[in-house]
Amino acid sequence: MFQQQGTENIIETTEETLESVRFSLNHWLYDYLVSVGTSDTLAKYLNMIALLVSLVVLVFIIDFIIRKFLRGLFSQFAARSKTNFDDLLITNKVPRNIAHIIPLLITLKFIPLVFVDFPDFENIVETSLAVFAIILTLWVVRSLLHTIKDYFKTLPNFKDKPIASYIQVFMIFAWIIGIFSAFAIVTGIPFFKFITALGAGSAVVILVFKDTILGFVASIQVSINDMVRIGDWITFEKYGADGDVIEISLATVKVQNFDKTITTIPTYALISDSFKNWRGMTSSDGRRIKRALNIKQSGVRYLDDDAVEKLKGIQLISSYIESRQADIKSHNESHNIDKTLLLNGRNLTNLGVFRKYIDAYLKQHSAINKDMMIMARQLAPTTQGIPLEIYAFSSDKRWENYEYIMSDIFDHLIAALPYFDLEIFELPSDSSFKSNN
Repeated sequence: MFQQQGTENIIETTEETLESVRFSLNHWLYDYLVSVGTSDTLAKYLNMIALLVSLVVLVFIIDFIIRKFLRGLFSQFAARSKTNFDDLLITNKVPRNIAHIIPLLITLKFIPLVFVDFPDFENIVETSLAVFAIILTLWVVRSLLHTIKDYFKTLPNFKDKPIASYIQVFMIFAWIIGIFSAFAIVTGIPFFKFITALGAGSAVVILVFKDTILGFVASIQVSINDMVRIGDWITFEKYGADGDVIEISLATVKVQNFDKTITTIPTYALISDSFKNWRGMTSSDGRRIKRALNIKQSGVRYLDDDAVEKLKGIQLISSYIESRQADIKSHNESHNIDKTLLLNGRNLTNLGVFRKYIDAYLKQHSAINKDMMIMARQLAPTTQGIPLEIYAFSSDKRWENYEYIMSDIFDHLIAALPYFDLEIFELPSDSSFKSNN
């Protein structure tokens, strides 16, 4: 028992000695100023200012040294590492933000010594530093999340995913918690009690963050259903968007149109409205060509023997014409068809032969994918003639080359029409009426 009492006395003596030393260090300038005749109040203020300036200078020096040290350490590690994650940590200033933590802890430790004679000032400064600690924590978290986002964008499996949306959602909740924590510190109310008191205002919070909540739900659905990826070509007529998706965030989707303008679309519009995603085309083996030539109906006719012989000179369909001519002749002879009138029996038509020519031309065209659908079909006649539609797929899916291929095909077919005694239908112009007069 005597040994225990002795130990307690030693501890008390030691604490009193340390307190005396600390008081002497805190009041060295105060003691000097009082000794030279300065008033007690002024001496306390000057002593506090001197200690505060000394602490600020010390903290800035320590902060500078730690920042340089951590940045150098991370740079060396990044130079030796094969991954670029550590490089992104430096780019997003993670070491710099972490370096502020130690100076902040030192400041919190020495603040009571600086404001030993001004407890009211001490409480204000400590509260401000506590709020700054929350902000610094949010900075560190944000820089880490931006690093993760940038790193995922370099990975093929995550490159087209809306990572930015999830980062924004997390940061919104982090900022809300940070703001509530700061208010709780400033007001002196415990955090959970402060949150409970805000329950009545939850409806207002939901109203304020309505677009954010809708965007969050939409971004999750877009990601889960794989509706849109970064890099997809989409057409959204309601918003005048026609181009590539360059960014998917919590509230908006940015589309760079082909004229290099940027269209911003609300994220929730992707699940509430209809739009066209061209990804299926770009990931397939070809891009569809679906366009029709309107043939003037008055030019369609049966082919007599002279016309058939003339068309045999077209190499792509010469064998087809010979084969079909033999079949037709055999059929007509076996059924004793009177061919003094072309209408009787079976016959070739210029439109039918031209349709076969289109089919043969497409199948030998170097830019057409032969493994996908190739078809020339006749649609129902209209007031603008008989639509003869070409349905095929170009091997090259790039827009510029695709347009060139399609134009090349139709240039050839339009120029080939006169060889089959066919014409393109077009409405008469002023020059047509003048020539008739």
